Amino acid sequence: MRILIIEDEQELLCDLAKGLTWKGYAVDQAETGMKGYQMAMDETYDLIILDLNLPGMDGLEILERLKEEKPQTKVLILSANHHLETKLAGFQLGASDYLTKPFHFEELEARIRVLLNRRFVQSPSHLTYQDISMDTFSRCVTVKGENVFFTAKETAILEYFLLNQGRLITQQEIIDHVWNGDSDPFSNSVRVHLSAMRKKLKNVLGYDPIQTKIGEGYRLR
Repeated sequence: MRILIIEDEQELLCDLAKGLTWKGYAVDQAETGMKGYQMAMDETYDLIILDLNLPGMDGLEILERLKEEKPQTKVLILSANHHLETKLAGFQLGASDYLTKPFHFEELEARIRVLLNRRFVQSPSHLTYQDISMDTFSRCVTVKGENVFFTAKETAILEYFLLNQGRLITQQEIIDHVWNGDSDPFSNSVRVHLSAMRKKLKNVLGYDPIQTKIGEGYRLR
């Protein structure tokens, strides 16, 4: 899943990016309101973490404009402003959640996970497909009841397939949602990680659960 963090506190921005990247997310960063707004308009993000007191453009203004242009975008406000009026203003403008600083990273990550899974019928903490099951909080994957180790990128790719069952997924879409904005769309990285993930699944299942449609993309069988 791809996340944009718009935060002007440089140390916090770096710490959040490192922590979420370690958790397996693709993370882009913006330290000013204008830069963050432009990135949000130019790219597709599964979630945006938004500070309110930003240089260049206020967070609430970004939220208002973003919801006019991309109303389905999930936005988690992360702010030191704990006043009720500000929280209500954020929700009225379309914020998905509001977390005040200081905060525990574990709580932030839990809220992110709930928001990313909110539109799906399945349990917020588990994604399943036949004999494959993923606990989205612990990032653990079981195949036919057996724990299988996947790297962070392999886990992120598998998660995206589980969240989009029955739909054809292009390589560019995987790049957009699993890699950050610095990734090279012409690199072989997607194929390498996808191949490794499929091999691990096949070793346990006895077959490859992902179908390749040449020139089009991939989907769960």
